[in-house]
Amino acid sequence: MDDGRPIFLQIAEMIENSIIDGTLVEEGQVPSTNELAAFHRINPATAGKGVNHLVDDGILYKKRGIGMFVATGARAKLRDRRREEFARQYLQPLLAEANKLGIDVDELKHMIDRWEEER
Repeated sequence: MDDGRPIFLQIAEMIENSIIDGTLVEEGQVPSTNELAAFHRINPATAGKGVNHLVDDGILYKKRGIGMFVATGARAKLRDRRREEFARQYLQPLLAEANKLGIDVDELKHMIDRWEEER
């Protein structure tokens, strides 16, 4: 927890990652804010802010008196959002540079395939 972004966003991303990779399942319970705070040695209010950020996004929901749970459809929603961000962050600049260099989509695919084979 030290990449310069607000800690509550890092907590939210950590939970998102656990949902995407299947560690936290839909309708499964999420660690409490106190558990998150103790594990990461942060203020419980900061952990709560990260959790509430995900509640606001519809990724988590609260069962009164029980805790926070992963919403149905959260994994698909997160994957879709991350794929869009991936395209914006990586594909758009890649395609722009390929266009400048006169590399068409077929040649780009071939370059990717060749790169993958060499790994």
